[in-house]
Amino acid sequence: MIFDNSLLLSDEQAITGDAASANVIDLGVPGTPYGSSVPLTRDIGIGSDVPLHVSVNETFNNLTSLQVQVQTSPDNATWTTIMGGKVVAAADLVTGYKFDVPYELPRGTNARYVRLYYDVTGTAPTTGKITAGVVAGRHSNF
Repeated sequence: MIFDNSLLLSDEQAITGDAASANVIDLGVPGTPYGSSVPLTRDIGIGSDVPLHVSVNETFNNLTSLQVQVQTSPDNATWTTIMGGKVVAAADLVTGYKFDVPYELPRGTNARYVRLYYDVTGTAPTTGKITAGVVAGRHSNF
């Protein structure tokens, strides 16, 4: 998997409880087309899919399960969960595990900032790391 540093949300980030991704993607301010007084409307979900890759780099312990959520914000302070992946049991959270969802950013994603949120159920883990980010494409044979 090829990651661009500017689109990397977590780089072997240790997850020791509920946590936001270490990095946030700033989509910038939409521009205004020549001759218009109104800026473009943002929707990064329209057109081609914007694929996300989320994988486990270190096996998790202690927790019961983990869910990865996609969150957006207009101001990088107030966050809204726009989608959540399936809840994954601890037994599956081993090195090399690739999350099926969230697979891509959904249509209607129009806020300026995007991050992931890791929702831990059960006891806080003392081991477990995740790498996640936007990629050019995902392998579909897992």
